[in-house]
Amino acid sequence: MSQLLNSLTTELRRGTLTLAVLSQLRTPQYGYSLVQLLEGSGIIIDQSTLYPLLRRLEKQELVTSSWDTSESRPRKYYVLSAYGAEIFLKLKEEWMKNAKELYSLLEGGEKDGFN
Repeated sequence: MSQLLNSLTTELRRGTLTLAVLSQLRTPQYGYSLVQLLEGSGIIIDQSTLYPLLRRLEKQELVTSSWDTSESRPRKYYVLSAYGAEIFLKLKEEWMKNAKELYSLLEGGEKDGFN
């Protein structure tokens, strides 16, 4: 059962991580700063998950990246593109609607004796 639960939990988290990352890229962030911001909100993401996700979002033209070489250690910064900002707002709206509906369903289950 725990293997099934882990698989379902991973599946559930996949979409939420994309939305969480997009939400933090309204201002430019580099990988480590993004991990810290997300962890500060209770969302744990491995760098081995984050960087492929950022590359995919860039390929989908939702984010753009640029290198900052002004410090001793070059950093690649990511930020929402105009298209990405538009998509983020629509995804956020869809998430809020789905979360509200799902909450209502789950709360109804608790009233029926399910916890």
